[in-house]
Amino acid sequence: MPELPEVEALKDFLTEHLVGQGVTRVLPVAISVLKTYDPPLTALEGRAVTSVDRHGKFLDLATDGGPHLVTHLARAGWLHWKDTLPDAPPKPGKGPLALRVALESGAGFDLTEAGTKKKLAVYVVRDPGDVPGVARLGPDPLADDFDEVRFAELLDGERRQIKGALRDQSLIAGVGNAYSDEILHAARMSPFKLTGSLTPDDVHTLYESLRSTLTDAVERSRGVAAGRLKAEKKSGLRVHGRTGEPCPVCGDTVREVSFSDSSLQYCPTCQTGGKPLADRRMSRLLK
Repeated sequence: MPELPEVEALKDFLTEHLVGQGVTRVLPVAISVLKTYDPPLTALEGRAVTSVDRHGKFLDLATDGGPHLVTHLARAGWLHWKDTLPDAPPKPGKGPLALRVALESGAGFDLTEAGTKKKLAVYVVRDPGDVPGVARLGPDPLADDFDEVRFAELLDGERRQIKGALRDQSLIAGVGNAYSDEILHAARMSPFKLTGSLTPDDVHTLYESLRSTLTDAVERSRGVAAGRLKAEKKSGLRVHGRTGEPCPVCGDTVREVSFSDSSLQYCPTCQTGGKPLADRRMSRLLK
């Protein structure tokens, strides 16, 4: 799933390639991707893109005096930039193409989604705050005013596992499954540690790991073409998606806990005192 660093990189890429260009056509290929109907997609046509912003994992394309095109790429969605779009309009079918945006220059981009679970979402709204997912976002962890005091205030009163807290978009915007694994590995903290047990030193370590992990990932992605961002993300991950490989810090074997629709990865030596976590839902440390 694209998370804050990849969406931030897409925002930068589209700012360079898209701002100032006029939209000529917006072509939905998979109707299910469109989550709003007023304003219609046609309201975007004939307008220039004035800015590209990010709200958590949402991309927001603003047009001149008109609506915003807001996109959430979900788990398997992606944006493919094309310097020259095909002349023939896309045909609805069972392929991954969900929506195409054509520009007056002849360039444009496709939104695609792999797999059978279709979660990619596109909204045409007068204000990005009209998108429910955007409206309930917590603060952005890379914002200038997101300091350690604010982070501690967010965690104060929480009574759950820290992995779940980091992924909660209403608590902190933009962190998903992959980067929560990376943040906790950098912090040398178990994903099942309870937020209520965090000491001030724990909060400090976690805050520093959160900021540094995301900042480093954004810097690695900066300037990378949209088509190479997925590979760049994977190459920079130390534990997530690396089950069975050696931990780059200590050499222990990276382990996994599987759930019904996701999994997490961690290093026992770095994060759980050398003890493996039980690979079942509601896992606890093995005795």
